[in-house]
Amino acid sequence: MNSQMVLTMGQEALWMLLMISTPVLGTVLVVGLLISLFQAVTQINEATLAFVPKLVAAVAVFALTGPWMLATLVNYIRRTMEAIPASVM
Repeated sequence: MNSQMVLTMGQEALWMLLMISTPVLGTVLVVGLLISLFQAVTQINEATLAFVPKLVAAVAVFALTGPWMLATLVNYIRRTMEAIPASVM
């Protein structure tokens, strides 16, 4: 296993992390921005008002994109496991 192979595997792992986390983080970011805007306009500063909608949005995104996330991670892990014998030699 040479350094180029290690760097490629690390790059693929970071790309996979970014691809899997983007739907949830993007949704929570947008919901948080909307709730903050609502709080600024109405001057209601309640912590649960910001937390609960973000939690509900994250659960909804996990419910919608969970199968895709799981399939993508399983394919990545399968490719990584299959590449182990070639990288050892």
